[in-house]
Amino acid sequence: MTEAMEVPLQIRRHGFDPVEELARVRDDEGVVPITTPFGLPAYLICRYEDVREVLADGTRFSNALVPFNRLGGDDERTGSLIALDPPDHTRLRRMLTPEFTVRRMRRLEPRITEIVDAALDDLETAGRPADLVAHFALPVPSLVICELLGVPYADRAEFQDRTVRMLDASLPPEEQTAVWRENRSYMATLVARAQADPGDDLVGMLVREHGDDLATAELVDIAALLLVAGHETTSNMLGLGTLALLRHPDQLALVREDPALVEPAVEELLRWLSIVNTTAPRMTTTEVRIAGHAIPAGSLVLPSLSAADRDPALVENPGTLDVGRGAPGHVAFGHGVHHCLGAPLARMEMRIAFPALLRRFPGLAPAEDQDDFRTFSVIHGLRSLPVTW
Repeated sequence: MTEAMEVPLQIRRHGFDPVEELARVRDDEGVVPITTPFGLPAYLICRYEDVREVLADGTRFSNALVPFNRLGGDDERTGSLIALDPPDHTRLRRMLTPEFTVRRMRRLEPRITEIVDAALDDLETAGRPADLVAHFALPVPSLVICELLGVPYADRAEFQDRTVRMLDASLPPEEQTAVWRENRSYMATLVARAQADPGDDLVGMLVREHGDDLATAELVDIAALLLVAGHETTSNMLGLGTLALLRHPDQLALVREDPALVEPAVEELLRWLSIVNTTAPRMTTTEVRIAGHAIPAGSLVLPSLSAADRDPALVENPGTLDVGRGAPGHVAFGHGVHHCLGAPLARMEMRIAFPALLRRFPGLAPAEDQDDFRTFSVIHGLRSLPVTW
């Protein structure tokens, strides 16, 4: 079934890169009509400045009016941040923001370092060749987010499998919706436990400090979104980012040998890979003009992060991986009020994980010539990465 389907333009890749057709749309007309995986027409926005404009304007471009942004959430009062506009979004985000500040994340640094070191031990114990995704890229952020949210790590195989299916654009819409509801049902059980006996984790904190202000449905949707986003994005950055560095040994050597380049390297990898192909769709509340195109009110628009981050308007030679430039202003984490809440945590995990991996295995190399890219996934990544050292 999957082989017979055409990969949607908005998630289509050629290796690391967005396909040439997506670049052509960005460089020529800027906007192109597409069909979403849910069968609805939409406009794909491809230029950097236009993407930022859409993401910064919650008045003309609404998240809350898009029905399938609330997958799995049947209650009128939902906590899925991607399904809300201000002031509802602002109210919930204000509760969560203190837990994701750079200062708060630094408290997690010793524990994240321990988790990374343990994963490197596991990778070495597995013997050559070993799958970097299974032994390193996926376990590190999964354990971090489990400990942060109070999710049993023993359940990781189940929620990782659900996440892969949730993000599979080849699945029929009804199956995607069913998987989102499975995930929400799982989190509802954990939320009920936290409400009965709040722990020291993030969900327990929300129960203790904001229990009177949060509906159970809101808490469930917050936790469900954080679980998916908290491990899926970083794990794919670790796997795909490692392969990108292995394919660019001069850049890899810079990251391994110069600690001052680790932070800008992470930013450049975020821009160059832009693993989250698009943001959640927005709906226009009035007629708008983007790149000279009139888009009617009530239309879905889909900002392409992968096309925007390869726009020459952002950086010179955007197709070149240059870990020294730092790529300021990239939109890999989005932009505006829906800028990724967990960005400080993801950055910290990558800043710790990449140099630790490269120092531990200075001879790291792919064990196979053929790359195992995920084809139909909403988030770009690798199914596996066999490595040797």
